[in-house]
Amino acid sequence: MISTNNILTTSNLSIGYTSKAATTIIAENLNLNLQAGKLIALIGANGIGKSTLLRTITGIQKPLSGTILLNGKNIHETDALTLAQNLSVVLTEKLPPSNLTVFELIALGRQPYTNWIGKLTETDIAMVNEAMELTQISHLATKKHYEISDGQLQKVLVARALAQDTPLIILDEPTTHLDLLHKVALFKLLKKLTQETNKCILFSTHDIDMAIQLSDEMIIMTPETVVQDEPCNFISKGTFNTIFKDEHIVFDSEKGKFVIV
Repeated sequence: MISTNNILTTSNLSIGYTSKAATTIIAENLNLNLQAGKLIALIGANGIGKSTLLRTITGIQKPLSGTILLNGKNIHETDALTLAQNLSVVLTEKLPPSNLTVFELIALGRQPYTNWIGKLTETDIAMVNEAMELTQISHLATKKHYEISDGQLQKVLVARALAQDTPLIILDEPTTHLDLLHKVALFKLLKKLTQETNKCILFSTHDIDMAIQLSDEMIIMTPETVVQDEPCNFISKGTFNTIFKDEHIVFDSEKGKFVIV
């Protein structure tokens, strides 16, 4: 029986690349469920294919085989406007040069509802203001986006995704350029948002110890398999010890974190 909470599901999904010479399979037979109100961390060693998985399930890259359903509809048969109203993506790429204020940058999230030359309605403005309040950055509204810190900018990009008002938000390495203080703040913000808005947030991260503490579920990628479960179940199964092929990095199940031996 399919849960009504499912926002995105994959069925026998295979991801990778095709060229004239060959097909490179990164992972296959993936059956994932992204449900409303869940904070889900995607983890795995460098180069394992996390970004490829995210690009594939967001429709940016075509799968080798299998299906991806977004609210019950095949993502590759969904028009761009409908896709933008159901899925928002926050990538790690630097913003192009511009003079946009924080408010204007967040307001770009309303484009699926206003079109490119559309004027912001009262509803649009209210959504932008609500997104700023949820992320606690209302005081930055009139600042130029290049005048704020990396940690603040990351919150602005999350706010833009919130203003887009999609049931699913996907973030690729949102804490990469942040110090520990801002990493913790962003993780806690994402957790709070899933609880307060009932959206599903999927994010890839290298901060595994923090993800274990705050995520509702995790998707672990290893060379052999891709599995989804709750962190406590992964701890009891010993799954975390399969992530790094290094005898000096082990997972301490009692402490709930990785240690160096």
